[in-house]
Amino acid sequence: MKASPPKDDGTEAAGDRTGDVTSTSIAGVSAEAGGTGATWRVGELADRVGLASHVLRHWEDVGLLSPRRDASGYRRYTRDDLVRVLTIRSSQAAGMSLEQVRTLLDVDSAGRHEVLEAHLVRLEEQRRELERSRLMTEHALRCQAHDIALCPRFISYVQDLVDGVARGTGPA
Repeated sequence: MKASPPKDDGTEAAGDRTGDVTSTSIAGVSAEAGGTGATWRVGELADRVGLASHVLRHWEDVGLLSPRRDASGYRRYTRDDLVRVLTIRSSQAAGMSLEQVRTLLDVDSAGRHEVLEAHLVRLEEQRRELERSRLMTEHALRCQAHDIALCPRFISYVQDLVDGVARGTGPA
């Protein structure tokens, strides 16, 4: 019976021998001997980017990440993997689903252009709503009205929404 790879939680001690690669740990980053560049175990990378290890494993399961494995079966994340992880996090923070992120990262994905165009439209809508919120907040800080919702200038920031709702064409 074939043994499964060891649990990859990134908790091995610095200087452990992992297969034919000797690791040393400096400030949470394992640098491989031989000058091939910094790599991280799943727990190390997760800690550095503020995620739980299971999130990186999930992203691997759904095809967003493909870290290489060392001789002992441990995941080894490279700088390229780090770029992908940060791209995924940034894209999610901007409202993209994992499926949309997969499309973003796959240049050959069918419908890629349409998905990205639709996301740009959503980003522009979010930008406008953030700007509206910023203006309302700045005004509320300065306004002397007892009830801010009755201030004509404050109301002007949401007048288009009020009008749309009144006509039955606004937010539901």
